[in-house]
Amino acid sequence: MHADVIVIGSGVAGLSVALAAAPRRVLLLSAGRLAVDGASHWAQGGIAAALGPGDSAELHAQDTLAAGAGAGDLAVIRTICAAAPEAITWLRGLGCCFDVSAGQLQLGREAAHSHARIVHADGDATGAEVMRTLAHAARRSPSIEVQEGFHACTLLRDQRGRVVAVRGTDAQARAYVFRAPVCVLATGGVGRLFAYTTNPKFAQGQGLQMAMQVGAELADLEFVQFHPTALRPSDVTDVARSGALPLLSEALRGAGAVLVNAAGERVMAAVEGGDLAARDVVARAVYAAHLEGGVWLDARTAIGSAFPHRFPAAFAACQKQGIDPRLQLIPVVPAAHYHMGGVRTDALGWSTLPGLAAVGEVACNGLHGANRLASNSLLEGLVIGRRLGAQLREMSLPRVSDVCPAPAESTSSDLAQLAVCIELRSLMWRAMGLQRNASDLRSALGRLQDIAVAVSATPSLGPLGLMAAMLRAALARPQSLGAHWRQDDLRPPPGGSASGCTNAA
Repeated sequence: MHADVIVIGSGVAGLSVALAAAPRRVLLLSAGRLAVDGASHWAQGGIAAALGPGDSAELHAQDTLAAGAGAGDLAVIRTICAAAPEAITWLRGLGCCFDVSAGQLQLGREAAHSHARIVHADGDATGAEVMRTLAHAARRSPSIEVQEGFHACTLLRDQRGRVVAVRGTDAQARAYVFRAPVCVLATGGVGRLFAYTTNPKFAQGQGLQMAMQVGAELADLEFVQFHPTALRPSDVTDVARSGALPLLSEALRGAGAVLVNAAGERVMAAVEGGDLAARDVVARAVYAAHLEGGVWLDARTAIGSAFPHRFPAAFAACQKQGIDPRLQLIPVVPAAHYHMGGVRTDALGWSTLPGLAAVGEVACNGLHGANRLASNSLLEGLVIGRRLGAQLREMSLPRVSDVCPAPAESTSSDLAQLAVCIELRSLMWRAMGLQRNASDLRSALGRLQDIAVAVSATPSLGPLGLMAAMLRAALARPQSLGAHWRQDDLRPPPGGSASGCTNAA
């Protein structure tokens, strides 16, 4: 099959590209059901946009840079923050129903934001509403063809090195090669490589694995964000076999809920910013308290009886576990949530290989630095996706008949196909979790090599190759920065700020 553009992934970023590229013919490849199975649908947090009195895009940008430990690209940050209000207007024009009061958008505040600037839908169901809106628009577009249940596994290049096709299988395990002069990765993150995660089953770093296979440059693989408040499972002894842990949105703390330890003491009381400090700071404090006896979120006073209608998704998750958050404390644990690293791209999403772009969580363009500011992820997918799509709409593309893919071997990108997947998820949690040290990282790398030999896998490809690249990146950065916390860091914090993405693969 031929198209002008192939988009691999159907979350906010992928759909934004496809819609903005019209009337280009776009083939949208979705591993699961459109608008239902991806991480974008699950997003409880909202979209950050400087819309309130006293706020500005520059303040939003400075908050983003600070939350990222100064490691972001300020030019990229400013571009995305400046485009946020228009992105909200565009979504509303498509029919997205955000929460309003007296005719005005309700603006919430989340961790490390200096102003209330978070736009929500149905309290804690923003992702679901945004995905409903975008998917509806995509299904109505004559220029977009959607293939659901398609598992992409290999990118193919022509003799000049341009990425020109993707190979994979459909839901009936039939093999296909789809060709286009431009392929866009929009495959999401890596959370499912960890024992504790809030991510859906497709978040195994498939896009990164495919990009590695064809030689695209990756960046900042060590920067993994751990959300401080996932709902702690009742059986913590078997968590590596579990699916995603329900997320308890940061908006709960924005509404006044507080974190307490086993003695009922405020976990964040002595920390600047308190319960709304930067996400990496809160996650480490929660993890430390978790190891000492447990952590709970107390929403009884701040939210109380309003919980069911203010945060229906979180309330339903608590009820499913037999917890009434109006009357009881909610047990929480940190969990792998978002990957700041990814395929190195420029401000428009283009990778270091011709014909290959990446948008959303799979990409590293310098927005997030070493730690993502809350509610900037949906924003990034919208802004960069639309910018890339608009460029694709206008630019001259090579004719499909001019490209000739070279042979390449496929590699499995599905962690579940490895009999040792439970051990691998536990290994990554121990070595690449919230606290890291050289000894654990080296030990994990050695164990990965042993596993590769045992299962006859190529250690540089597939999930094993990606895990090894992440471990090496963490080992290569001996100093703590943002979400990357080295227990064995004996040096003082850096005096200046870093800019841009650093190569880590």
